[in-house]
Amino acid sequence: MAKRDYYEVLGVSRGASAEELKKAYRQKAKELHPDRNSDNPNAEAQFKEVNEAYDVLKDADKKAAYDRFGHAAFENGMGGGGGGGPRGGFQQGDFASAFSDVFEDLFGDFMGGRGGGAGARARAQRGSDLRYNLRVTLEDAYKGIQKTINVPTSVTCEGCNGTGSEGGSEPVTCPTCSGMGKVRAQQGFFTVERTCPTCSGAGQIVKNPCRACGGSGRTEKERALSVNIPAGVETGTRIRLAGEGEAGLRGGPSGDLYIFIEVREHAIFQRDGVHLFCRVPVPMTTAAMGGEVEVPTIDGGMSRVKVPAGSQSGKQMRLRGKGMPALRGGGAGDMLIELAVETPVNLTARQKELLREFEKLSSENNPEGSSFFSKVRNFWDGMKN
Repeated sequence: MAKRDYYEVLGVSRGASAEELKKAYRQKAKELHPDRNSDNPNAEAQFKEVNEAYDVLKDADKKAAYDRFGHAAFENGMGGGGGGGPRGGFQQGDFASAFSDVFEDLFGDFMGGRGGGAGARARAQRGSDLRYNLRVTLEDAYKGIQKTINVPTSVTCEGCNGTGSEGGSEPVTCPTCSGMGKVRAQQGFFTVERTCPTCSGAGQIVKNPCRACGGSGRTEKERALSVNIPAGVETGTRIRLAGEGEAGLRGGPSGDLYIFIEVREHAIFQRDGVHLFCRVPVPMTTAAMGGEVEVPTIDGGMSRVKVPAGSQSGKQMRLRGKGMPALRGGGAGDMLIELAVETPVNLTARQKELLREFEKLSSENNPEGSSFFSKVRNFWDGMKN
């Protein structure tokens, strides 16, 4: 299947400025990120396509090559654009490295040759970022809490201190690429470089691999981490723990750990940002004559609320400052109380007798009923006329 034009992928014209390219990329990357499109099986492929397009067009020299040669400028020896990484998934560094290599193939000899150190850059690789989903209660989100989580991840191998070599011996220079991490091949007019097949681009090989990690320099382990959950977190809040992700390869820096918060639903309170909502049942007699009811608050206490005489179901009252704290300071929200007037059930004969007597005496005391039936009479009169 033919690759789409990079400008079309980003939704911009060929004359787009660097700022327009950046803006279009950010919008597309945010829209197509796999974490936000779990129900779209094509999201990851589209996300890769957007990253690949921007990686070329953001660089003036690569963009010039693409504008002149199109996709052909990046296809010699590259095999199309493939998904790097041990799991076949998208690795952001793969695109940057691949296109850097192709640019140097096209222009390196004309612009003073290539710089050294490619093998050194490949030896130490940053570890992947990790994601951990953490569920907390509404009470925990209200007061803040410190939680201990167990995270399965890759850590630096203790047997070889991350070198990948048994006994701490140093890796040796790869004989195939002489430490460059790449091998050259002449293809017509172009000199094409490919990743060295012997060392996989590292520039070095481990002659005596560590038995504990198999030469990778890291092992799988479950770590216990203490996480501070601040008061006011909401579902979707993200907490970053720098350096607590997957260990880097061969002494490279560790990635980061991102904790995504999910607040569980509560049996009594419903949340809307910093505000809480609570539906409170009120006896019919209290609603009619007025009185007080006790309502629970999220801090574990109780508040007495005055119910005005003649209150109807659905009437709302506000307790200021009894909601959730703002995540970044700025006080707390309110708690909204909605009255639910209860109709008594399973009445005794005496209760029924009293209610019938009450009904005879209260025909003029029902404002909503009087207003409704007045509107009905006007409706019927209008139909007759």
